[in-house]
Amino acid sequence: MAHDTPHPAAPPAALKGKTALVTGASRRVGAAIVRALHGAGANVLLHYRSSADDAAALERELNAARAGSARTVEGDLLEVAQLPELVRAASAAFGGLDILVNNASTFYPTPLGDITAIDWDDLIGTNLRAPLFLAQAAAPLLHEARGLIVNLADIHGVMPLRRYPVYSVAKAGLIMLTKSLARELGPHVRVNAVAPGPVMWAEDGPDAALRERIVQRTALKRAGSPEDVARACLFFATGAPYVTGQILAVDGGRSIGW
Repeated sequence: MAHDTPHPAAPPAALKGKTALVTGASRRVGAAIVRALHGAGANVLLHYRSSADDAAALERELNAARAGSARTVEGDLLEVAQLPELVRAASAAFGGLDILVNNASTFYPTPLGDITAIDWDDLIGTNLRAPLFLAQAAAPLLHEARGLIVNLADIHGVMPLRRYPVYSVAKAGLIMLTKSLARELGPHVRVNAVAPGPVMWAEDGPDAALRERIVQRTALKRAGSPEDVARACLFFATGAPYVTGQILAVDGGRSIGW
């Protein structure tokens, strides 16, 4: 079990007047990131693909706390031509864009011998191509705002996960994309990534015994939480004005040893 407070803490007005677009925002880690940024004062555009009910519920929750501070937008990140529309939606809703969080991800095994072109297009498309083209579309607004991009990478972008070679390659690419964008978009836009470890298991993820073995390979001997990832994103947004091109592992020390 994770031992932490239920919600990330930040000065309540640290992001007042700022706008954040979060992909895959309706559930799990994405929803935790949204709550953290919103709790610090940001207006938020919640992107979702199929979880319309969850997105609407989160929108209601946030607007009840601060009227007019949250909107939702539906979109398929595999449709590159649609990605600029997400950026335009943020600008139309709140007058600009300060923070882009590329959180949405596709995750499933692709054992060697069974990999298809569809698997490749899906996993690379969601985890790497969409963040690139969203960043490209958002760059002018972020430049104007002296803004920030946070990419959700994975420790398995550095340490390959057995039976997940395509996912691991996609996250490795996202790590290099983060560093490349930091060079391309500086000095006015910062670009960083958070690389979670065993933070939240997928619904079709490992069984309890395997989960425990994974947790025991962390230095802290416990799993993390979505709020741990959200706090890292909040750090980049509110407390790291001289940090760019960096990958912050939020993994309980899993990546320092096997």
